[in-house]
Amino acid sequence: MGASGWSYYVAYQPDLGRALDELRTRVFRDGDYWWAEPYELGKSASDFPDRPRTEQELWASEAVQESGTHSILDVHGMVAPGEKPGFGTVEPVTEAEALATAGVAKLTRAHVAAIDDLASQRWFGRCAVLHDDAGSPSEIYFWGFSGD
Repeated sequence: MGASGWSYYVAYQPDLGRALDELRTRVFRDGDYWWAEPYELGKSASDFPDRPRTEQELWASEAVQESGTHSILDVHGMVAPGEKPGFGTVEPVTEAEALATAGVAKLTRAHVAAIDDLASQRWFGRCAVLHDDAGSPSEIYFWGFSGD
């Protein structure tokens, strides 16, 4: 099947880890992910009433462990400042990266195309705080590639 790109926008909150957890909870609840058990391309888990009811049930499946969900559910935690990203983690865009790729320190939605290539490895995610026209944080953009 190959890896899939995914992206999400959520309302800004200063705790990026909490924002990630809340997004993952919503995606799982809504069934907005690919479920490897029925292995039906073009369908999301929401198309199946018998889909797993907990993430523990979902990840107990060997097929899901091997193929992933092609969604934010395939990443589990934020990279702490100064830490190297590991498998299944989300790394925030640094100010230096924002300046190098978009030419600004405060990113907006208009800069998303400029930073998209910062997520270049499978099974890793990135996130960026996006700002409104007044320069205040307004949302968080999560994106990456995962699945096999």
